Amino acid sequence: METALYLIPVTLGETEINQVLPSYNHDIIVNIKHFIVENIRSARRFLKKVEKSIDIDELTFYELNRHTDRKIIGEYLEPILKDKVSVGIISEAGCPAIADPGADVVAIAQSKKIRVVPLVGPSSIILSMMASGFNGQNFAFNGYLPVEVPQRIKALKKLENKVWNENQTQIFIETPYRNSKIIETILSSLRPDTKLCIAAGITCKEEYIKSLTVAQWKKTPLPELPKVPAIFLLGK
Repeated sequence: METALYLIPVTLGETEINQVLPSYNHDIIVNIKHFIVENIRSARRFLKKVEKSIDIDELTFYELNRHTDRKIIGEYLEPILKDKVSVGIISEAGCPAIADPGADVVAIAQSKKIRVVPLVGPSSIILSMMASGFNGQNFAFNGYLPVEVPQRIKALKKLENKVWNENQTQIFIETPYRNSKIIETILSSLRPDTKLCIAAGITCKEEYIKSLTVAQWKKTPLPELPKVPAIFLLGK
């Protein structure tokens, strides 16, 4: 196995490993002893899900989340630079470095000319784009919108203008417990003919993906999504 920084996707929710990850990923993961992770406990659970025989105590974990001092994360790559052994990045959900702090490590790796290898796995952003029926030639991911309602409405209208003026699909996310609130704000703020796709629980048993105009959504029973990660897309 080539020494590199491997970007290791994880399942979205409790999806079975073999449903979304190729066996090639398994063969790479079991040969890595150093992992950069958002949460050590969930990373351990994932690794055991990949291979029950993995000895967790033999592994080294480097935590990378919003509390981590960005001045030290370059040190997480020392096993590659000094010992010539591979390091893996494990995201909390989906693909590392996509709406994920792992991007900071990848940037350092690129600057140090370390080989970076992205492994195949599920990205809720891409999967929702695929299933929405919106323009897949021109789209943008906007992360989280402002929490305060006036700023949120302003941001939504700005995104809506890009949909209609540039034919650019707009994608954003929200904390699950605020899903109902953001849907309510979208439906009360945007044009009747603007299309909204709600994609939740992607690849999981509770998967829900539906695209309708704002006017149509107002006549449709809204999904109950208080604890389900969701992606929202605006299109025309």
